[in-house]
Amino acid sequence: MTSIDPRASRIASAAQPLSTRRVGAIVLRNYYLFKGSWPRVLELIYWPTLEMVMWGFTSNYMATQSSMVAHAAGIFLGAALLWDVFLRGQLGISITFLEEIWSRNLGQMFITPLRPGEWLLSLLLLSAARVVIGVLPAALLAIPCYGYSVFSLGPVLFGFIMALMMMSWGIGIAVSAVILLNGPGSEGLAWLATFLLAPLSAVYYPVSSLPYWLQWVAFVLPSSHVFEGMRAMMFHDRIDWTNLAVAFALDLVYLAIGFLLFLRSFAAARKRGALLQTGE
Repeated sequence: MTSIDPRASRIASAAQPLSTRRVGAIVLRNYYLFKGSWPRVLELIYWPTLEMVMWGFTSNYMATQSSMVAHAAGIFLGAALLWDVFLRGQLGISITFLEEIWSRNLGQMFITPLRPGEWLLSLLLLSAARVVIGVLPAALLAIPCYGYSVFSLGPVLFGFIMALMMMSWGIGIAVSAVILLNGPGSEGLAWLATFLLAPLSAVYYPVSSLPYWLQWVAFVLPSSHVFEGMRAMMFHDRIDWTNLAVAFALDLVYLAIGFLLFLRSFAAARKRGALLQTGE
């Protein structure tokens, strides 16, 4: 029996012309992958667009504010730290939820007497812990490194943090509900959801810097009222109780919508057996 030299086989294979059929098959496979998962398409165009929009609005604002230079460091650092509260609060919900999906643990958890509402409450507590662990060291480090303390905002800082965390919980629970309905192909929303709201939240610039038609959208976000209140505190040394009250009122709406959406998605997933099937 004649043996075949593996090296000769590889050389012969390499010498063959490329198969456009096989190349096309791989391209087609990925086309169907993106066609069946709109979050993947959104992710491709999202980050460059976000950067352009965020810093475009910021540039417009700074171009009209001569007093901005004196307060720039404090405004940007304070806004960045508060935005991180929102970011980590939302990811604390979504990532903890996704970890259960990746490990195929949802079905095992709910074989026990655990109720969906109890699980959501545990997610809120874990999210709060993630915020403290993630943001507190950064806030303390900003004091010696940049000479800025976010704690100089005083007791109202706690109100800002709670308002942002409550909104992040509502968004995180709603995103988890969407992932539960559509499967792991939608998990990119866990990262996109928070940043999608960043340009409209007026983190680094006031709502008035947005186009008029977008200002109405921004005012239904609790986060925009928090950052407007932060700037009022830093520029005018006054607490904007109106913005803070509106933020908390909107938070309750966001939380209610998130909870209801998740409970409906959970019931639908359990009915079709997705709790046992969803996973990597």
